[in-house]
Amino acid sequence: VVASYTVVTSISDMPTGIPVHLELASMTNRELMSSIVHQVFPAVTSLGLNEQELLFLTQSASGPHSSLSSWNGVPDVGMVSDILFWILKEHGRSKSRASDLTRIHFHTLVYHILATVDGHWANQLAAVAAGARVAGTQACATETIDTSRVSLRAPQEFMTSHSEAGSRIVLNPNKPVVEWHREGISFHFTPVLVCKDPIRTVGLGDAISAEGLFYSEVHPHY
Repeated sequence: VVASYTVVTSISDMPTGIPVHLELASMTNRELMSSIVHQVFPAVTSLGLNEQELLFLTQSASGPHSSLSSWNGVPDVGMVSDILFWILKEHGRSKSRASDLTRIHFHTLVYHILATVDGHWANQLAAVAAGARVAGTQACATETIDTSRVSLRAPQEFMTSHSEAGSRIVLNPNKPVVEWHREGISFHFTPVLVCKDPIRTVGLGDAISAEGLFYSEVHPHY
């Protein structure tokens, strides 16, 4: 709790209007995670995390699907979407809540999702695609995607939600980035071309989030 307070104090010392991105890391202290959700999330603009961090987050803060003990293989897209929606609805910016959080970049091995509160960000399609591209190139240590060294392992179809009547999406290889909307929040999903024999994996999450931020555009009326 003290650590969370210190982070918030440091962020508040920054000049107003500078977006702040928080990249979560693996942790095991539920009280710390809960304090980060309630104290730090409203102070940051953007959030990056993977499937383990997302599940621990919802377990610590009693969010959707918090009874799930672990992911069974590839994280279910509908469940991930429900948790991302809950984070932004409960802890993100709204007319009644003084929070700066308007963007979450979720990354797992085989797909990424960028969730944004409407009216604050642009160029999400390019941003999520760029993050997926850098995952393939950095893991394989190549300048561009080498099709002989990557494979497509993302689910070919999925539900966009399990908490409500979500839509069934079937991936179109010619239009790989899929977009859907839910109560003022936009979701952009893209499969990842996974490196078959990875060479560099350290810092991959940081590279994905950084590349996505590089292509993201903050809305001029933010």
